[in-house]
Amino acid sequence: MKIVRTIADVKRALAPIWPHAAVGLVPTMGAWHEGHLELIRAARREDCLVVASIFVNPAQFDDRSDLVAYPRDEARDVRLAASEGVDVLFIPAVEEMYPRGFATWVDVSGAAQGLENAARPGHFRGVATICLKLFTIIDPTVSFFGQKDAQQVAVIEQLARDLNLRVDIRVVPTVRDVDGLALSSRNVRLSRDERRRALQIPRALDAGLHAYCRGEDPIAAARQQLRGVDIEYVSIADFGGRLTLAIAACVGRTRLIDNLRLAADEPGALVIPPTEMRLLELERVG
Repeated sequence: MKIVRTIADVKRALAPIWPHAAVGLVPTMGAWHEGHLELIRAARREDCLVVASIFVNPAQFDDRSDLVAYPRDEARDVRLAASEGVDVLFIPAVEEMYPRGFATWVDVSGAAQGLENAARPGHFRGVATICLKLFTIIDPTVSFFGQKDAQQVAVIEQLARDLNLRVDIRVVPTVRDVDGLALSSRNVRLSRDERRRALQIPRALDAGLHAYCRGEDPIAAARQQLRGVDIEYVSIADFGGRLTLAIAACVGRTRLIDNLRLAADEPGALVIPPTEMRLLELERVG
C-alpha cells in the first residue's frame, strides 16, 4: 500500500494506472469502522485499484466544537487500510486541499434542500466541494458511499449528473452493529446509557416501516419510539426516486442520523408493495 499526502504525489502514483485499470475511490473522514471496510470490499469486488482518502473536511462542519471533537485515529486507519488491500491511501492536510486564497465553492440545491442542510447550513456545500476536488484529483471510474448518509448520496449523484462527471456512484447498504445501531464514527462518543437510548433510532425506523406496510403514518409511528432523545427531524424523503424514512436526533451531545429505504428500484434494495400513503409529511428531495 502506498501512502501519499500531497495532490502531486497521488497523481504521480496513479498516472501509470489511469489508462489501464478501473480506479475505485472510497472517500472517508477516518475513524474507520466496519462500514468503511465494506466500502473498500465493494471496490475490491469490482476489481478496482482501490484509492481511499482520509480527510476531516472542515468545510462541512457548521460547529467548530464538533469539528474539534470528531474522532481521529490515523495509525489505526492505516493498519486497517493495509489489511483490507487498499492500494493507495491519500491523507492530505487541510492546507493541501484548501490552500491560502482558496475561494471556489460548489453550491448545490435540489437534493441538498431540507433535512441535513436545514439542520447544518452550508454542510452540503462543503461535501460537494470536497468530493468534486477528490473526483478531479483522483479521476476515479467509480466511487463508493454508504446508504447511512442517504441525502449525501443523493447530493453526490446529482453533482456527478449535473456536472457531467465521468464517475459512477455506488451505494453500499448501511452496516449495523449487532444491536441494530448504524455504525458511525461518532458512536464512540456515546456513554453506555446514551448508547442504550440511541437504539431507539433503529427501532423507530422499524416501527415506521411496519406502519408504512400497513398503510398507516410511518412518521407518527417512528416518533412514538423516540423518547429520551432530542429529535431534529423525522421525515420521508424522495432521494432520487428512493423513498426513504430519515431520522436525525441528538443523544446527549452526539448527533446521529439513520434512515431506512421504503421503496427503491435498485437490486438488493428493500422493496415494499405500493400502499396508499395517508397523513404523511412527505418531503420531496431531489
